[in-house]
Formats: sequence, structure tokens, C-alpha cells
Amino acid sequence: MDARKEGLLRKPRFSAQPRVGLGLLPFFLACAVYLLVRNADQPPWVNVLLKILPVLYLAGFLGTAHPGGGYRALLQGALLCSAVGDACLVWPEALRYGMAAFGLAHLLYLRAFGLTPLKPGLLLPLLLVFALYFRVLHPHMPPQVVWPLLAYSIVLVAMLWRGLARGGSAHWGALLFVLSDSMLAWNIFTYLVPHGHLLVMTTYYSAQMLITLSAFQNPRLKSH
Repeated sequence: MDARKEGLLRKPRFSAQPRVGLGLLPFFLACAVYLLVRNADQPPWVNVLLKILPVLYLAGFLGTAHPGGGYRALLQGALLCSAVGDACLVWPEALRYGMAAFGLAHLLYLRAFGLTPLKPGLLLPLLLVFALYFRVLHPHMPPQVVWPLLAYSIVLVAMLWRGLARGGSAHWGALLFVLSDSMLAWNIFTYLVPHGHLLVMTTYYSAQMLITLSAFQNPRLKSH
């Protein structure tokens, strides 16, 4: 095999679907509308609807991925669970329900990403970073959320491990998802970061988009 062909096999690329980029325009529009129109003074159901529209659009957009199969269905399930989690997080008292919904979403993502290639060497440094960050947050957490958040974080780290191992856009999507959740936890349990909501939501929507796009990549070309 010559160097050119070997390079093609190692670099993930999108399947021949020229309308993928155009198909994401409504997603970007929905994200912009939420970020610009969201207002704490308006009825919560309005904020919920605006917040979940981008994620629901991605779930529908996945229906155009060919071939579909189990991977696409798992991503759609994860996006729908994420929409439930997004809705719950509009109300602070529903934080644990939101974590449960997102925990299920990450389990579905984890199942979709699979265990091949395993890459166990990635897991230890991820667990070390998680342990350090959780230790910093722990003194600021209400006692009733410590164990739910610990369980959620373990599932999140496992999802990141498998996303990194899979490669392609799933790699970057998993990273951005963890970055978004880390900033959200910091905002909730320590102090508000300037423009924190904007940072959390832009990284979150970007993460969901990149993971969605992994369904449009040729599975034979994923990195190892």
C-alpha cells in the first residue's frame, strides 16, 4: 500500500453527501435564536422550547445519514435524552433529573462508539484529571448531589474515552461535551464565569453537532 492510500485510511472523511453542510443551516439558526432570544423573565416553557430545538433538529437530521443502522439510532436516542436533560436544567431544582437524562444519553453514546479500538492507555489520564477536578468541586457541592454527580461524571469520562478512541468528529465532540459540562459545574457549584452561559451552550451545541456528524463519516475510514 503506498503512502497516499495509507493516509486516506487513517484520516476520517465524510461520506459522499454534499448536502450535509447545507442541512446544518437550520441547526445554526436555531442555536442563534436561543442564544439571542433567551431571557430569564419570559415563561420557562419558552426557554425550554428554544433550548431543545437545535438538539431535536439534529435528531431529525440524522435521518438523512446513509447507511443508518444501529449507530444512527443510538445517536438519535442520545439526542432525545439530551433534550430531556436540557429541559430539566431550566429549573435548578430539577438538576438531578437532568443529570439522569444526560447520563442515559452518554450511555447511548458510549454504546454507539463501541469498544474497538480499546485504547486502554487513554483511560488512566482521563480518570486522574476527573479525580482532581471533582476534588476541587466537592467542597462546594450540596450533599444531596455529591453521589449523583459522581456517578454522572464516571459515565461522562467513559463516554469521552470511547469518543477519543473512535476518532473523527466524535473525538472532538466528546471533548467539547466534557468541556461544556465542566464549565457548567463550575458555574453551578463555585462562581459564575463571565459569559459562562454563552460558553457552556456554544461548546455544548458544537459537541452535539460533531457527534452527529460522525454518523456521516465512512466507518471504514475511522482512525485507529
